[in-house]
Parts: sequence; structure tokens; C-alpha cells
Amino acid sequence: MADRHSLKRAWLPLASIAAIAGSLVAAFAWSAGLVGNRITTATFLADTPKPFPAGYRRAHGKGICFDGVFHASGAAASISTSRVFSQAQARAIGRFSIGTADPYAPDNSTRTVSMAMLITADDGEQWRMKMNNEPLFATHDAKGFLARIAAFAPDPATRQPDPTKVAAFYRDYPEARRVIEAKAKAPWPSSFAGAQYHAIHAYFFIGPDGRRQPVRWRWRPHAPFTGWSVEERAKADPDHLFKDIAERLTHGPLRWDLVLQLAEPGDPVDDPSQPWPATRRQIVGGTLEVTRVVDQAKGLCRDINFDPTLVPKGIALTNDPVLATRGGIYARSYNARLREIGYGRATDAVGRGAGR
Repeated sequence: MADRHSLKRAWLPLASIAAIAGSLVAAFAWSAGLVGNRITTATFLADTPKPFPAGYRRAHGKGICFDGVFHASGAAASISTSRVFSQAQARAIGRFSIGTADPYAPDNSTRTVSMAMLITADDGEQWRMKMNNEPLFATHDAKGFLARIAAFAPDPATRQPDPTKVAAFYRDYPEARRVIEAKAKAPWPSSFAGAQYHAIHAYFFIGPDGRRQPVRWRWRPHAPFTGWSVEERAKADPDHLFKDIAERLTHGPLRWDLVLQLAEPGDPVDDPSQPWPATRRQIVGGTLEVTRVVDQAKGLCRDINFDPTLVPKGIALTNDPVLATRGGIYARSYNARLREIGYGRATDAVGRGAGR
């Protein structure tokens, strides 16, 4: 009888440990999207072609690194304590890219161009950002991104989107119509240099007095915008944008002003699909000076995660659900690339011929 009680006492702790371990495994499987139908960060990368070229980003795969300097104007020091806005200048490392996953895509295959950047202040704080030439996100939440892809997927029979699915998408996300229709009419940029790059999301800038000011920013080019006609785009060199930026920099630096738009009470802070009135106060926080571009196989930008949720002291995140989701997506893509590079499978890190 004593032996039976001893065995029971010994078994109970083991059973408890097994139960805890089982719960942890189940929780991990659920969070990773291995069980159930919940949307996870992996869901947003599910359409990545397999096999995918090793070492490339899962989105905006074709890009080129740039080096530059951010010159603060001092005008934003009153609304943010970040040293980026009060020191004279800070180093900038960035990347120009086009809006497609395919790292070998021709430059005339998408009208989306992007700028990503890391600015490091003299106190060691880092400001990471990712901008597109589109001023708004199409939907108010991240699930809308997936719903849009599904709604506009070509029907195998007609090779056109199913009107019924498109109509259902617009019923669920009426805000998307304005953004999608505006994009369809927007000109195709023929140069990175003249494009304006938008952060899309709002952030809180925290001033010396502790006040939290909602801000959106964009990078306004000094170079004039140049666009392709239909005929020019059809005949464009597959690496035109990358060759163009490299050639322009042989004549001197390229510059963009950091334009900060300040929200007023009632402006939607957590919804990246809603614009703020154009009459809102704007501040030029400084100027970015890009001095050179480098193939991303050799440039510093290759190994940087340009996660827009990584901000310095003096800037804080809002409750924007799309912004929160992007952090996890960027981390998953970054970790996949690091594994490929670490195992020596990434032999190249730039599109064929791009920037050369």
C-alpha cells in the first residue's frame, strides 16, 4: 500500500509537468498558425513563391542600398525629444525598391516605389521607417489586405476579378474604393528621385513637456516628378529605375524634405486608410541628402530590418492595427533571410543587373 501511495505521489508532479508542456506546445502551434484558422504573421507571407530566391526580402525583393545624411532643421525639436531632430546631422542608411516580391521583376511591372531607412542619432537611438509613394493604406485593418488580394484575384475562366467578390469586398471595406481608384489613375513614376514617400501610419511625437502630438510624415523630393507614358513604360529598360538613380547621383546628392503633418483633435489616428485635412499644420523637420547607392549584395541595407514599429525615444506607436501587424511580418521575413544568408544559400542580393 505504501509503495502504491509513493508511486501516486511521484506520478502527480510528472502529470502536471506533462500538462504544462502540452499546453505550451499547443499555444505555440496556435500562435504559429499550425492549428486553427486564425490569421498570423505567416498568413501574410503565404503567397510567397516557393522556392523563393534565397536571401531576398519577401516583399519589395528588388532594391538597392543608399547612404545618406539627415540634416535636422530644428523645427521639430519642440514636438519630439528625439535627438534626430535636435542634432545637426545623423547618418542614414536606406533602400530604394519596387513594389513586388519578385527580385528579378522589370521596373515597369509596378507603379509602387518605396524608400526604407534607418537613421541613427548620436545617443545611439535608431529610427526605422518604410514608406511608399502611396499616401494611404487601402483598408482600416490588416485583414483587409488579405481580403483585397482574394477579391481581386483573376478568375481562371475570365482572367478578370469576379465582380461579385469585388462588390462584397467593397461592402466590408468601403474606404478601399477611394484608395484603389486613385491608385489606378496615378501616374507611373519613372524615377525614384522625384517620388514622394509616405509613412502612411500616424505616430505620437513626444515633446519636452510630455505632450503627445499625433504626426504623419512624408519625404518630399527636391527633384521634379517624372512619369512614364504608356508607350515609354512598355519600352522601358527592365532596370531603368535603378540605373537612373545611380546615374543621377554621379551629378551630386539627391534630397528630400521631411514634412510632418500635425493632427488636430478628432482626426483619425489609428486608421491608415483615412486622410487628414490638407489644412493641418505642417513642419519641415529636416532634409535627407542621399549621396550614393550600392548594390544590396554589398551594401549595409541588406542586413537591416526596416521595421516601422522600431522608433527612438521621443516617438511612440499609435494603436493602428496595420502598423502592429507589420512588425511581426517584417520579423518573420527578416529571420528567414538571415537563415538563408547564414547557411550560405544567398549568393546574390539584388535583381539581375539592377543598379549596375
